[in-house]
Amino acid sequence: MKLDLPEHTAPADAEARKALAPVICYPVETLPRPDLAAYRAARAGWEKIDELIVPPREAGAFTVPAGCFFRIVSVEGPQVGDLNLWAQGNLQERFFSGKTRALHGTHVSTGDRLWSCLPYLRPLATITDDTLDWYGFDAFGGSVHDVIGTRCDPYTHNLLSHGDHYHHCCHSNLTRAVMQATGRTKLDAEMQVHDVLNVFMCTGFTRDTGQYFMKASPVRPGDYLEFFAEIDLLGALSACPGGDCSSEHSSDTAACYPLKVEIYRPQATPDGWISPAPNRYDRTHGCG
Repeated sequence: MKLDLPEHTAPADAEARKALAPVICYPVETLPRPDLAAYRAARAGWEKIDELIVPPREAGAFTVPAGCFFRIVSVEGPQVGDLNLWAQGNLQERFFSGKTRALHGTHVSTGDRLWSCLPYLRPLATITDDTLDWYGFDAFGGSVHDVIGTRCDPYTHNLLSHGDHYHHCCHSNLTRAVMQATGRTKLDAEMQVHDVLNVFMCTGFTRDTGQYFMKASPVRPGDYLEFFAEIDLLGALSACPGGDCSSEHSSDTAACYPLKVEIYRPQATPDGWISPAPNRYDRTHGCG
């Protein structure tokens, strides 16, 4: 709720100022587009090499070799997940949700890439398939797989609930997953957790107040979001305590379900893989 503050009188040219046409901040026409046909052809004859079940209200970590695919799959019921990605072996290079949003928009789908932070700024992964791509934007301005939210965390929860300490928030879950995967201390692991890709989450901004909203996810068992690992990756996925985020998050009251991560090794690296910044890329894709 916004504060009830006095409004200033609009200037005489207010409507003219508001009528100015918007300009896209980061035109992406010069970015090489991924050859999706090549990526999909690489799936022919692929082999599942690993999988991970992430329990409800918990998180799990996984690794994906460069040149492999991974899927986040709904398996039992509508459930959203919070995804963090790092360059394996260098956790200082991590997913940059803000730059991904600036380049691709508030929500991502097939053909979009997840970019790493500065000074690296290269694709960590390319989205190669999305069974919810049919959703688009609804009448409320909502869409799926957002890069606008951060992650539910115990600090904000404590702030809004006046003292309730809840530690199955996605931030806490991801912290524990990083601790287990890397052997880091709690403080060090927490410093590696970053803004997420909200997988399967349906979100947007209200038209009147501009507030971030969530609504029931359209995801159903069998739906998945698929990625191609452009570099060796460490990932962590939290099965959000909000379930499908139709009512609230950061509590034990929502119906929650597990999520599955599947990792596949293709027969060959896609020929359509192109580096938009060759000097910053390790172009050796091995998946042995």
